[in-house]
Amino acid sequence: MTPLSLHAVHATLGGRFANVNGQEVVAHYGDVGAEHAAFESTAGVIDLSCRSRLCLLGSDRLRFLNGQVTNNVKDLTVGQGCYAAFTSAKGRLQADANIYRLRDELLLDLEPGLAPAITQRLEGFIIADDVQVQDVAGHYGLLSVQGPRAWETVAGLGLSLAEPPALLAWTRVEAGEFGEIFCMKSLRAGAGGFDLFVPTAALAAVAERLIAAARERGGRVCGWNALELARIEAGIPRFGVDMDGSNLAPEAGIESRAISYSKGCYIGQEVIARIRTYGQVAKALRGLWLADALPALPQRGDKLYLGDKEVGYVTSAIASPRFQANLALGYVRRESNQPGTELQVMTADGPSAARVVELPFRSEAGSGSFKMQY
Repeated sequence: MTPLSLHAVHATLGGRFANVNGQEVVAHYGDVGAEHAAFESTAGVIDLSCRSRLCLLGSDRLRFLNGQVTNNVKDLTVGQGCYAAFTSAKGRLQADANIYRLRDELLLDLEPGLAPAITQRLEGFIIADDVQVQDVAGHYGLLSVQGPRAWETVAGLGLSLAEPPALLAWTRVEAGEFGEIFCMKSLRAGAGGFDLFVPTAALAAVAERLIAAARERGGRVCGWNALELARIEAGIPRFGVDMDGSNLAPEAGIESRAISYSKGCYIGQEVIARIRTYGQVAKALRGLWLADALPALPQRGDKLYLGDKEVGYVTSAIASPRFQANLALGYVRRESNQPGTELQVMTADGPSAARVVELPFRSEAGSGSFKMQY
């Protein structure tokens, strides 16, 4: 497991650690409920330096990456970013990424542990292109602030950062002793949010100041477990959990954010375009409002049934603090995934009821909530 560079800092704050794809994360600081509440109502600061960070350099970087991912990178201007997916030649997902056009490079922000696989993929397609792939995780850490008071918290650093004007847009500042800091608008928990890419040498000092700014506004430092709760409540799928190499990109609920149908060729484009032209996908990611009384939450892979027919499976499940309900994400076959459809999920402890709902989750979706009769 690759440790966080701020491991000692987090330990001092009471952090309890976990492993995500071979990368160390802070699971929580002793009170997941309070950490989740910060994301919901104030501002939560989380160290996401576990995430992979790659940079593409060279004069052909825009054209090259545009042929690798599902979204339009070529037309980004400096200061802009986009969300995109890497797919195989058969249209299957291999990763998702936030991609930012910096002045002299492209920055890719990916799930923890994906840097080696994506580097290998990219370098395998570089033939006569002027493109270099660099792993920059050792040079820059990633601190994220999520919640309705996130920008107030970032501004509380006192670094004269300008607020990015749009989702996945970015601004930067030369912050004296801290060096060059980038600020990206990135919604990881459904409310307002910003990511700060900070030079490793300044990471501890910036983290300390950022946590203090959050506390002044009623927020706090938060861990991975609370972010996962907020992510699922917002209906945001995560690669490796809610989508993986078994899924076509249009199945995963990311089509409107991640796929351009006018950009031209990329790996997997023919399959994805054919799906759009000739029909819908056979299954799609949906929200599931679960029974109030559950012996245990469903596990990833637990099957969904309509009557006696298997129609899908669960990918994530939580007891939601926001909605005071049991929620899940899962794939449901097209003929059974209309909102309001009543299904059963087969858990290790027996069957339980599940209602298909639209994403993101809304409180009214649980009206007439139900309890499974055994």
